[in-house]
Amino acid sequence: MIHMGLLNIIRRMHLRQKLSIREISRLTGVSRNTVTKHLAANTIEPKFSTPERPGKIDPYADKLAGWLKTEAGKSRKQRRTVKQLHADLVELGYTGSYPRVAAFARRWKADRQREQQTTGRGTFVPLHFAPGDAFRFDRSEDVAVPGGERTKLQMAHIKLAHSRAFLLRAYPLQTHEMLFDAHWHGFRVFGGIPARGICDNMKTAVDRVGPGKERQINMRFLAMANHYVYEPEFCNPAAGWEKGQVKKNVRDSRHQILQRMPDFPDLVALNAFLEERCLALSRETLHGKLPGTFADVWAEEQAELMPLPVAFDGFIELSKRVSPTCLISFERNRYSVPASFANRPVSLRIYPDRLVVAAEGSILCEHARVIQRSHHLPPKTIYNWQHYLMVLQRKPGALRNGAPFLDLPPAFRQLQDHMLRRPGGDREMVDILALVLHHDEQAVLAAVELALTEGVPTKTHVLNLLHRLIDGKVVGGPPLDTPQALVLHREPKANVERYDGLRSQLTRQDVMRHDPAAGAIVIMARTV
Repeated sequence: MIHMGLLNIIRRMHLRQKLSIREISRLTGVSRNTVTKHLAANTIEPKFSTPERPGKIDPYADKLAGWLKTEAGKSRKQRRTVKQLHADLVELGYTGSYPRVAAFARRWKADRQREQQTTGRGTFVPLHFAPGDAFRFDRSEDVAVPGGERTKLQMAHIKLAHSRAFLLRAYPLQTHEMLFDAHWHGFRVFGGIPARGICDNMKTAVDRVGPGKERQINMRFLAMANHYVYEPEFCNPAAGWEKGQVKKNVRDSRHQILQRMPDFPDLVALNAFLEERCLALSRETLHGKLPGTFADVWAEEQAELMPLPVAFDGFIELSKRVSPTCLISFERNRYSVPASFANRPVSLRIYPDRLVVAAEGSILCEHARVIQRSHHLPPKTIYNWQHYLMVLQRKPGALRNGAPFLDLPPAFRQLQDHMLRRPGGDREMVDILALVLHHDEQAVLAAVELALTEGVPTKTHVLNLLHRLIDGKVVGGPPLDTPQALVLHREPKANVERYDGLRSQLTRQDVMRHDPAAGAIVIMARTV
């Protein structure tokens, strides 16, 4: 075999210097037959004969190719890496190295790309959706700054397939209650419900993905779909083109809305901004296939949407047991419960923004939900001081150092400072706090503030002011709102003529007698 450099010299002597084969053979020491053969080939590319030797990966080539094909059909986050495939081959008896497996995977992917380039990137059919036919739902992960803290949020994207009107809504987590809330707000903004809903195989909707279109739908998600009377449809795995409109909407939203967002005080303000911005873009963006903007086509489509029912009560229910300190735990945080249910089981209903505690068929209390994404932050305890009033009436000394009473309203705290300076002040302060069990808290607070203003911070004076406020006898006192349950629909009127009319028809003679069985004197009336 002639070296590449020597072959280049031979060709240069023959083609450039016009030397004969005999002269080239004399100068280079290469036989004339060899020189003639290489000059006749008219190329300098050497040809090597590779012996056929079986590699260690050959017995596993079909298995590995099948794995690569299966992994290519999965989403990026669910695929096994080549290192994991190598580890699985080793368990089957493969004794070769990882680079051999990686080289095989590269060749397989290159061959697949060439096949796609030869046959095209796939053949698809353009889609058409009638008005009110379907909506599409998808999620994305983006970053915003609610409350001054850079936070990773889950964005829900819901879009009408015909008019392309859309809504974005931000949530801290991807949970059932937040999925239900996103659907309700989408239907609320759209003004109705389409006949079908197209989404991917998210875990909050699908418990198991079967072959083809077979799906085991989550029962809670199915209950929501039945409530809103639409048919859920799920895409094939790794087939994002089946809901391409909303996938494109995810990409466009990052450029049009999410990348230029200002800071917001909280998540409520952020979602209000997203809703307003989505509506504005629907009014500005041309539809493309139909005349007018998204909003113009949407206005015509609303007539084909099913009218909105009441919102689906999309809570997730958990069973909890109240601790002796009247607390339940959820997501590392603790929330207070009325003391009468200490050491008893209760039901916790989880909503996106609040927690509701129920027991024995009634609602016990409600708290704003606290979500802490970082596990480095200490857990929080959320108290409602009114939940501990029953315990406080038995143990008034707990008022001085009780954690639930650190957040009393300022007027109560100021009154407490006055009362704890004298003997028996603990008990009197507890009696005043207990007034909120029977009267409106604002009325009790108003009475306490008046007592402090007048310089008479005593239990007796607070009680006197409270009753005068309720009766409306305090001049310049704050107006008290009557509870809705106590409002009279028909106020009584003084009408003495009705009494005189009765007197003209009935003469009442009082007769007194002693009833031994009743043990009392009974007044009897006799009609004449």
